[in-house]
Amino acid sequence: MDEPRSAPSRYSAAWGVAGIPIADARGAVRTLLARAGHHPDRQPNQDAQLVVSELVTNAIRHAPGPGALLLELSADGARLTVTVRDSSAHEPLPREPDPRRAGGHGLHLVTRLCEQVRTVPAGEGKRIVARLLLDSGAEAGS
Repeated sequence: MDEPRSAPSRYSAAWGVAGIPIADARGAVRTLLARAGHHPDRQPNQDAQLVVSELVTNAIRHAPGPGALLLELSADGARLTVTVRDSSAHEPLPREPDPRRAGGHGLHLVTRLCEQVRTVPAGEGKRIVARLLLDSGAEAGS
């Protein structure tokens, strides 16, 4: 009898000056979570895709050069840690909310969706580490 395949628990990607397609980053988190039982159409998976999209977009936009994405899923599948490394030593600062502005809202979204977001200096750049709680009572009856 075949052993059941265990769900993947990690994904990583690195990029150079050209960056990484944001759709690839979203697809990676969507696939990783789906394999662990988090359906792509459900809120936890969609929230994780948004967080990854925002963090990778910010890294590419504000710190051109090499960067990396690391996704780590807890053994129980309840938490996702997203780490984005970039080449800028400057800590991202949320912009003043302005509903008339088209951009500048991403960091506010990330901090609302995550249970923890922190910046860690890393050599000549930094790592943004965001932790999302994936399992919540709100999705249990969906």
